[in-house]
Amino acid sequence: MRTNRSLLLLIAVSGLLLTAAGSASFRYEQWKFPRVRRAAAEKDEAVKQLLSSKQLRYPPKAILLRAFKREGLLELWAENNAGTYTLVKTYSICATSGILGPKRRFGDVQVPEGFYELDWFNPQSNFYLSLHVSYPNAADRILASRQNPGGDIFLHGNCVTIGCIPITDDGIKEVYWLAVLARTSGQMHIPIEIFPARLTVVGLDQLAARHRNEPELVSFWTNLKEGYDLFERTHQPPTVRVSRGGRYVLTAE
Repeated sequence: MRTNRSLLLLIAVSGLLLTAAGSASFRYEQWKFPRVRRAAAEKDEAVKQLLSSKQLRYPPKAILLRAFKREGLLELWAENNAGTYTLVKTYSICATSGILGPKRRFGDVQVPEGFYELDWFNPQSNFYLSLHVSYPNAADRILASRQNPGGDIFLHGNCVTIGCIPITDDGIKEVYWLAVLARTSGQMHIPIEIFPARLTVVGLDQLAARHRNEPELVSFWTNLKEGYDLFERTHQPPTVRVSRGGRYVLTAE
């Protein structure tokens, strides 16, 4: 029994060391790029002060982003010492394309709606810096076009878009550097939740009234509201699964 416990402890410690080494390696790789170094030089002290003003640790343990298409806003949240999330800053989304509603096919110029991750970093983007949104996710692969659902959706700098989320070069420097810090701290999955609007009761009622002849769309938004409500209640990102029919199954962490 003692041998087994020692072995388990060794495995656990080894895992932590590998994670730490991987995180350090990630930051080192990012640091090779001039735009990342410039973002750090310009934004690191501002980020420290911003987190300190919210009584949050630096570097952040984990971050989360929430985008609201109708309002044109992107919220950045960071995990606090209690394990819940605190709103750090809100950025303006400076350009948009398409209409309210999910992305379903290549070329529809839609910004996706749903529960995603920022799954890779692009330090040499055509739009200064960018973070890739994991569209199509499992729900999209069921509900979107089977032939070509589209892709290449990013949160990025500049102020132009065809289906992406631009927040200016200045905004992306801050968000990108915070994402690098969070990844270096060990956050391997950075959530980004994209909503058509703030899905309060009033907000959903307004959407439903304007789209009363599109019951499938209203049903989709009602499903998104489940995750919106969970976060509003708990200030923790929901656990996200997808049913065989493509609906999000959302539970508290």
